[in-house]
Amino acid sequence: MAEIDYEVEYNNRARVPENPALMAGWARDSAAYREQHRPRRLTYGPGSRNIIDLFEGDRDGPLVVFIHGGYWQALDGSSSSHCARGLNAHGVSVAVPTYDLCPNVTVGDIIGQMRAASRELAKLGRPLVVSGHSAGGHLAACMLATDWPAYDASLPRNLVRAAYAISGLFELEPLVGTSVNKALGLDRAAAQAASPLFWTPPAGRTLDAVVGGNESAEYHRQSRMITDVWGKAGVATQFGLIPDANHFTAIAPLADPDSRMVLRLKELTLI
Repeated sequence: MAEIDYEVEYNNRARVPENPALMAGWARDSAAYREQHRPRRLTYGPGSRNIIDLFEGDRDGPLVVFIHGGYWQALDGSSSSHCARGLNAHGVSVAVPTYDLCPNVTVGDIIGQMRAASRELAKLGRPLVVSGHSAGGHLAACMLATDWPAYDASLPRNLVRAAYAISGLFELEPLVGTSVNKALGLDRAAAQAASPLFWTPPAGRTLDAVVGGNESAEYHRQSRMITDVWGKAGVATQFGLIPDANHFTAIAPLADPDSRMVLRLKELTLI
């Protein structure tokens, strides 16, 4: 069997040369959506990036969190504002947090920041469905598998009812020898500790892991692996493909109120 070239498998910008234009489109669409649907700004910590943009739907209705990607080292929530469009059209509120980036912090620190953001959102009194793209998909799975009363005794065990990971990473050890890890600084032990695949599966909750049809074999393996392992442990899991999508176009359905992705997320808020 040929050895896997993890650099080729995980270097999404090299795999999709048109990525600058696609990400410029995110910024343009997000700015336009913020003009149309002004978010409410929340903070979950003292840092300038410890912020959440809340795009309100029905104020007493369900809440979906969308965590941006960028391999824990790029972007912020403002590049993902347009990802609230599809759910907002159904009256579903969407919270888009920003977090500090590696190498200024560690991946473990970012997991902690997203827990703090979830604790802040818990004050709204609504159960959470956490979604995310790429590194955000990893963080969504981490939030689902968090023992919330152990983190904060005031929080309910079922604070996060479901997670919907788009092109997520759940086993980080393959990144250790790649260029992605220059900013992350992971060794094998830290990579394993930050990998939700190896955490106690959140039995009784729901995880969807979806991946673009045109993404690398490793991205497909990552999503299939967590749905298989967690599914056998009592998590209601689904693996899905986004037809003809690459790593950067996989989130496009979030802006379409009639897409399968948006309708599934709406469904998850009702479980």
